[in-house]
Amino acid sequence: MISRLEIENFYSVRQTQVLDLRVADNVPEEAGRFGEACPGSKVRVPRVVAVFGPNASGKSTVLRALAFLGWFMHGSFRLPPDAAQPCESFHDEEAAQLPTRLAVHFAAPANLIEPHGESWAKYIYEVSFRGEQGKPRTVASESLRQVAVTGGKPVRLFERDESGEIRYGKGFGLTGYKQVLSKVRANASVISTLAQFDHQPSLMLQRWAGSVTTNIFVERVDLEDGGVVRYYAEHPELLEALNWEIQRIDLGIKGMSIDFSATGPVARFEHEGLDGPIPMQLESHGTRQFIRIFPLLILALRVGGVAVIDELDLAIHPLVLPEILRWFYDPVRNQGGAQLWMSCHNVSLLDDLIKEEVYFCEKDSRGRTRVYGLQEIQSVRRNDNYYQKYLGGVYGAVPQLG
Repeated sequence: MISRLEIENFYSVRQTQVLDLRVADNVPEEAGRFGEACPGSKVRVPRVVAVFGPNASGKSTVLRALAFLGWFMHGSFRLPPDAAQPCESFHDEEAAQLPTRLAVHFAAPANLIEPHGESWAKYIYEVSFRGEQGKPRTVASESLRQVAVTGGKPVRLFERDESGEIRYGKGFGLTGYKQVLSKVRANASVISTLAQFDHQPSLMLQRWAGSVTTNIFVERVDLEDGGVVRYYAEHPELLEALNWEIQRIDLGIKGMSIDFSATGPVARFEHEGLDGPIPMQLESHGTRQFIRIFPLLILALRVGGVAVIDELDLAIHPLVLPEILRWFYDPVRNQGGAQLWMSCHNVSLLDDLIKEEVYFCEKDSRGRTRVYGLQEIQSVRRNDNYYQKYLGGVYGAVPQLG
């Protein structure tokens, strides 16, 4: 799972913002709410991270940073050589000249060369991009460090500097790959590049990055209905899982079936009390939204990945939202330690969350996003009514009206 995210000079975030998810030792266990930051570690982190705040406060920026890091590690090699990074600095003249920096702490097998699945470690991946007004942003530095489960000093696996020189340690297994390092472009990650040449540690890390499922990149992305239906048609086990959930949470639908026409697969929905199936385009916006995000959630749960969902509550009934969270709390459904990061406006969900799961975003008068956790606010008790206090402005991060 992810235990820390750092964001600096990235879209609406100007100064460094840190989401440190580590749960204090004196926090009591909450059934299913916390998981090991790394298998075998005593450090705990929440399985659900929910970000609240007014419109345009920077909630999406937080999720965008995580989604971007996953993409950069996994697929940036596919960018054309001279293509610009889908990564922007804060919008003022000074920030345009300063680097953008992102870092994530996550868990992966301790031995990346010959993983056995039994020994794990924490990894710290960090990348920065140099800025020059009017020119595409390029990599200024990139590094990967490993920390043992028991703690200790981080060990460098590789480090890339502004000149493009890459230094590396034994644990990254680059014997025989030195010539490949010259192929690392200024707009691609070391990991994504080496994975093209079947470098085992990079393939392992690329698989981790690929387990970040998301509906946001530069902007929130809603797949069009045809693409969603094709995906279900290609993955019948996912369609079966969807139908089981649809019936269990009672959306008024008995099930979705897929027919094949001359133009491709077509989804139809069987409803209680109706004589015939209903095509997808006539279904409610909420039902279609649930069907779009369902694969992102289930795939993360199946592989122990990270689901990064912007506006999870969009058109989904407030009573269904807590049920989705329970999927991540359930030790049977979430055996691999999957994590859900989400933004939402439906503050009634605060009644279903504990303080270690809640983060807020707000902007100052200069448009700079500040991110802080509910657990960072003094005198917040576990039995407080978070919903009422948030609406009353006690925690900040509320719209200013009038």
